[in-house]
Parts: sequence; C-alpha cells; structure tokens
Amino acid sequence: MKRPARLVAGAFAAFGLFASGAAVAQAPAAGSSASPGSFPAWAYPWAPDFKAPPDDGVPRHVPDSAAAFTITQERDLFFAPDWHPDDHPAMPDVVAHGRSPEVRACGSCHRTEGTGGPENASLAGLPASYIVQQMADYKSGARKFSGPQRSPVLLMTAIAKAATDAEVQAAAAYFSSLKPRATIKVVETDTVPAIQIARVFYTIAKNGSPEPIGERIVEVPADVEQFEHRDPRSQFVAYVPKGSIARGEALAKTGGSGTTAPCETCHGPDLKGVNAVPGIAGRSPSYLVRQIYDFQQHTRDGSAGALMAPVVEKLSHDDMISLAAYVSSLKP
Repeated sequence: MKRPARLVAGAFAAFGLFASGAAVAQAPAAGSSASPGSFPAWAYPWAPDFKAPPDDGVPRHVPDSAAAFTITQERDLFFAPDWHPDDHPAMPDVVAHGRSPEVRACGSCHRTEGTGGPENASLAGLPASYIVQQMADYKSGARKFSGPQRSPVLLMTAIAKAATDAEVQAAAAYFSSLKPRATIKVVETDTVPAIQIARVFYTIAKNGSPEPIGERIVEVPADVEQFEHRDPRSQFVAYVPKGSIARGEALAKTGGSGTTAPCETCHGPDLKGVNAVPGIAGRSPSYLVRQIYDFQQHTRDGSAGALMAPVVEKLSHDDMISLAAYVSSLKP
C-alpha cells in the first residue's frame, strides 16, 4: 500500500537547484507496484520548480584540485569545469565549450572525464560508433524517453539535432578513448535515509527519519557539494533491496528460465562490452532502469531498441531493480 510521499526542498548550486521558499520536491514513496511494465517513478526524479539564487562570486574548490570556479561558471552549459586536467587528454572544443546557441558543452553535463551521474549517462569507454549511433537516434526521434519531460533528455535531443557530424565524431572519439571509472558503491539494505529531489537526482535530506526502501533503488552522491561542482571524481552510493544483487546475477547469467536472455550474450562475459556493443558493468543503476523501461515501452527505438525490446519485454519492476543492482555492483 502506498504511503504519502515526502515533500522536501533543496539547495544545490551548480545545477541551479536552489529552492525558493515555496519550492518543494516530491520523492516517490517506497513500495511501488512491481507488476510487469509498471512505471518505475523513482528512477525518473524531476522537480522543475527550483530557483537559483544569485552567484556570490566566491570561487569554489574540490578535493585534490588547484582549480577554482564560480557558481556562474559551473552553471554555464557552454563551459566544462576542468578540475583535473592531468586526468584526461586534451578535450575537443565541443566537449569543453560546445557551440552557442544550441550545442552545449558535452563535458558540462557528462563531466570532462565522461563519468556522468545518476541523471545522465557515463560515456567514458563507450564505443565511438555506439555514441555516434545514439546521437543519430536522438536526432531522428528514434530515441525518445518515458516519464516526465526531464531536462537532461530534452537537452540531448536539442543538441543532437543541432550538432554537426564533425562535432559528434570528435566527441565520440574523445569519450571512447577514456577509461571507465568505478564511481558507485552498491549497498543492500531494508531501510534508507530520507531523501529529497534536487531537480533531476536524489540527495539525503538533512532532516527526516529512515524509511523502508521498498521496491526501488535510492542512488545519491556521497558528497553532494563535490558532485554539484561537476567533479568527475565524485562517488555515489546506491541503496538496493536486500537480496537484489543475487537475484540480478541469476537473471543476468541464466536469463531466468526464459524471462530474459543472459546479458553476456551481447555485452560479453564481464559485461564490459564487445566491439560496438556498450559495456554496462558499473553503470548508474538509476540510468540502467530507465533504459530497460524505455526499451520495454518502445520509447527508445533505433538499432539498440530492436535488439533490446524482446530481451526486456517480460521483465517486472523487481527484475529491473535486481538486474540494475547486480550490473552496477561490477567493476566497469
């Protein structure tokens, strides 16, 4: 039985996520439906009404970096804060700055090292041809999305339609050259801290009692300030229901007696990808569930959709959680 959802307010700088006095964000309640095809609302956090206060002009810092950036710089989607320039090769201009007025800097949202966050995709180490194809699918409309009209996917669609072939190729070559980084700690639990929505992702609320995890995954930055400053070294904790990793491993390795297909069939024995097939090990579990659901609902079509739709069509809400918990617990 559903209980009333918690209403909370947040204040997060780099994403423009400061709340006005009237702004509140609704975190989905625990114990949502587990029937096949049920909408995993918890995986699509969206609170569009946050308002950002003026920048105070004070440069911000992150651990182990000599760089300093103001909140205005961090909010600028045509600028990728480069906290650790020695950690990656030279960025092409489309990654570092984009092209005004429509092509935002890829590194602004996906970070300079392609690590991304729960609100979008990690791009580091993905095959260049796969990235190019996804941009083409966004551009053609083959890759759409379920749930609310969240800003990350709306921006991606607009960027894909405006980007030139040369810009897409340059970004794809750059991100494919990067080594994926382990950023997620998966923790099995019966209860989770109270959470709040910061526009497109969750964070732990300062006040509030622990609550049952129910049938959902709660993925939060380990250090919210570091993450909101767009530091690619940010880490995350993903709370998952007890037993979900083992259930997910069984599904991933055996297909669950016809429920799905073994993941290694396409993604390789270590789930790190094969040729043009992307690696899925160590990815954000929230992102994984969104993609599984989008494939199941045929909102994400294109070449990947044609392959994935029959694989995920029988998955229940609980199956999606279990698969994402297991896959995210692996080393990328």
